Amino acid sequence: MNVEDYEFPDDLYYEKNHFWGKILEDGNILFGATDYFQKMAGEIVFIELPMKGAKVEQGKSVSSLESGKWVGRVFVPFSGEIIEVNSELEDSPELINESCYNEGWIAKIKPSKVQEEIANLMKTGPDFEEFMKEEIQKNVKK
Repeated sequence: MNVEDYEFPDDLYYEKNHFWGKILEDGNILFGATDYFQKMAGEIVFIELPMKGAKVEQGKSVSSLESGKWVGRVFVPFSGEIIEVNSELEDSPELINESCYNEGWIAKIKPSKVQEEIANLMKTGPDFEEFMKEEIQKNVKK
């Protein structure tokens, strides 16, 4: 789905802080920043990756990243345990800008409460489109 100039793949789950989660075939969750987030951030120059083995809670900040504009928080879409991090981002944080849904993923989670937490997330569709248009308008006014 496209909303204005932002791309949102239909197979992902989205949380309100502009991070996505993808349920993999093995039941684990890959997550990262959305196209909207990376465009708002500008060129990402550093990311503090979450710690492998860390227990994380849906909607909570697990690390931070820096761009030329600001320092932002990284939020997780699902609760669970971080089982893998994208170490490529340590040397090439710009992968988030270049390929936020593929090479720029942030970490992989072994989820603990997928079925309960899915209801807190958004999928592409009319409601998501409306939410994103409101988010885009907020930033236009700044």
